[in-house]
Amino acid sequence: MNFPKDFLWGGATAANQFEGGYNEGGKLDSTADHYILGSRKAPRLFTEKIDKAKYSYPSHSASDFYHHYKEDIALMAEMGFKLFRMSINWSRIYPHGDDKVPNPCGIEFYRNVFIELKKYNIEPLVTISHNEMPFHLAKTYDGWLNRKTIQFYLNFCQTIFSEYKGLVKYWLTFNEINCLTQKGTGYFSAGIYSVSNKDLGSGVIENISERNARIQHDDLVKQYQALHHQFIASAKAVKLAHTIDQNYQVGCMIGGICQYPYTCRPEDMLLIQKERRNSLYYCADIQVKGKYPSYSKRFFKENNISIQILEGDEEILKEGTVDFFSMSYYSTGCVTTEKNENLALGNLAFGISNPHLKTSQWGWQIDPNGLRYFLNEIYDRYQLPIMVVENGLGQVDVLEADHTIHDDYRIDYMRQHIKAMSEAIQDGVDLIGYTAWGCIDLVAASTGEMKKRYGMIYVDVDDYGKGSFKRYKKDSFYWYTSVIKSNGNILE
Repeated sequence: MNFPKDFLWGGATAANQFEGGYNEGGKLDSTADHYILGSRKAPRLFTEKIDKAKYSYPSHSASDFYHHYKEDIALMAEMGFKLFRMSINWSRIYPHGDDKVPNPCGIEFYRNVFIELKKYNIEPLVTISHNEMPFHLAKTYDGWLNRKTIQFYLNFCQTIFSEYKGLVKYWLTFNEINCLTQKGTGYFSAGIYSVSNKDLGSGVIENISERNARIQHDDLVKQYQALHHQFIASAKAVKLAHTIDQNYQVGCMIGGICQYPYTCRPEDMLLIQKERRNSLYYCADIQVKGKYPSYSKRFFKENNISIQILEGDEEILKEGTVDFFSMSYYSTGCVTTEKNENLALGNLAFGISNPHLKTSQWGWQIDPNGLRYFLNEIYDRYQLPIMVVENGLGQVDVLEADHTIHDDYRIDYMRQHIKAMSEAIQDGVDLIGYTAWGCIDLVAASTGEMKKRYGMIYVDVDDYGKGSFKRYKKDSFYWYTSVIKSNGNILE
């Protein structure tokens, strides 16, 4: 294998899917705390009032990292983690979001987590905003649609950059920021309370067209305005971080929407170029290059989108470009101008199924070669160090009577994708880290299910938050330990 000696092996989680303790330690509800349990056949519904007598809210207990963080970090250390990607729940630090002073219990909790990580020489990679924000900001200010939210976010950044100086080096401003280019993500990704539909689609094949038809054009306009505010906030956060600590490294995080043309028809080639620009490169170009791309003008015109850009915004974007590039990657799809009802599921993007690929239990196509291709495309375009900060296989795992979990399917998935990363490094890609998604079982964002497990560590809890919350090592735990120890050489 071709991994550098200082390669950052590890795992990744998100607070609203992993942390739990949603109303403990002074924390108030976040936007994610208002989503109930869904499934592949039913979307996650939003409820204005949290009614736990009637509904199950997966984020409320999740995997209960809040009470198990020392045990969990020790298990990560046993695997040999060099890097742990996690997020700080904004509403744990600023419960309302517009508070004058931070919550001391929240500050202390994350400090204790970072100290525990440092104890084992594990570097935190902290996502500042990962698909959640204080619910008060959503309901009172309409989330990121309101430009005032930029300052609330920067107050949050000022606090955590200052409080955790010396404990954290790597930061990500927003998780999968390009999610907002997809229909129906306004509340989920930006806390836009005024959108017509706050429910989170589960990606069920038979419901995609029906759901998208209900989404109003005004909602998409709102999403792009909110995106602009996030771009400004991200750029200002990069500059602020470097002011507080010159050693801080701040990156973007882009959802890996990787698609192929379904045919060799020129029309399909033009379509894939358009899709890739609008759903993938649009956000990355702005955060890496510091300016709106030329192709965005035609997209805005054809989609009747007009956003407000204030004087000075262009300069802010130029001065706040990111230090490194991070991305998720799970699967690929195809696009075509031909009529084709054979839709594929995947993270963020829905395309046409590729007949040359196998699919997971949840219908996501497995394409390790796509990761190599994708890494090369990204590096050729941006020439920045890259981290793959989400990658994994969601599957139903069986806890045997002797508390073993045999997940050869996960080992096979990870083996193929790690080999693909090695090939990309040999191609010349500056890949510096890999954090497997859901390294310890967590709830799935799209459905809220726990049974869709990603981890190498099993958490004994069901979809409804019932269980002992005990941790058990899967076969993949021991396999990944050997991969890290050998720096990938065991795969040769």
